[in-house]
Amino acid sequence: MAKKTDIFTPKPVNSELKEEETLRPKHLSEFIGQEKLKRKLATYVAAAKERGESLDHIIFYGPPGLGKTTLAHIVAAEMGSEIKITAGPILERPVDLVGLLSSLADSDVLFIDEIHRTPRNVEEFLYPAMEDFCLDIVIDKGPSARTVRLNLSHFTLIGSTTRAGLITAPLRSRFGIVERIDYYPPEDLFQIVIRSARIMNIETDMDGAMEISRRARGTPRIANRILRRVRDFAQIHGGGIITNEVAKAALDMLEIDPEGLDEMDKRILRTIIEKFDGGPVGIKTIAVAVGEDEGTIEELYEPYLIQHGFLARTQRGRIATVLAYKHLGLSQSTGLPLFK
Repeated sequence: MAKKTDIFTPKPVNSELKEEETLRPKHLSEFIGQEKLKRKLATYVAAAKERGESLDHIIFYGPPGLGKTTLAHIVAAEMGSEIKITAGPILERPVDLVGLLSSLADSDVLFIDEIHRTPRNVEEFLYPAMEDFCLDIVIDKGPSARTVRLNLSHFTLIGSTTRAGLITAPLRSRFGIVERIDYYPPEDLFQIVIRSARIMNIETDMDGAMEISRRARGTPRIANRILRRVRDFAQIHGGGIITNEVAKAALDMLEIDPEGLDEMDKRILRTIIEKFDGGPVGIKTIAVAVGEDEGTIEELYEPYLIQHGFLARTQRGRIATVLAYKHLGLSQSTGLPLFK
């Protein structure tokens, strides 16, 4: 077993070669975490390949930065297929889909990011494509109008969303596989940080990597972002090696505390406590008070604060919990700092 003082040197392992341009894993065997989901996907892919069929349509949903796009690429790679990528807000008209869908071969993947933001007229255009693998296109207008059916290859549509509740019921019902991606425990993030460090030629020890993992809010994207910034700090102030001391100093500079809360998280909690007596207070009021977009608070900050017990959501509004007072060192009765 490696000692805590061991240094992980930047040597590529397995398929992690120097020419790799991205931290995104290429296959399920390289994807760290989400073990239950990986086992299910491996089964679905193997069964589809054995039958010689395309994989059923898939929805991946969950908070941002957890690997929904990465898994879409992996599914395509495991099927030995190509992937074409678009996003819900980009698809303004049904015609925008025709070129994409008609260019897909059997078992290819069409990935639509933020699929819940797809306009309704485009969404309805998708229904026959998903169910019958065809498109009915109207040519001309008036008395001379006619419908031409365009047959499509048997493709797989993968949609990702951070707000599954906004996907309409008719669209959701056409997906055979619906999977949630959850936050990662520090142990999985530790493995991700080590892997990313090797790819990016960063030297780190176990304690330094674990410190980054603990403060990354259970999110690989945040872990990799923090790793890059800690690397900069280590390069200038730490001799180029990320140790526990260097990681802590860098994270303090970034204002990310041991619970993973950043400056905006704490501003939200302090605003609720100090300006609104701990709540309840509405999300619109909070957004105005902290100068942040309402949707950003709901999607980016609030889920982590609620899951870790710092914030409670009620019918009347948001309430700061006892844990929030303790974490900020404030008195629950007065909202003022506690003095030892």
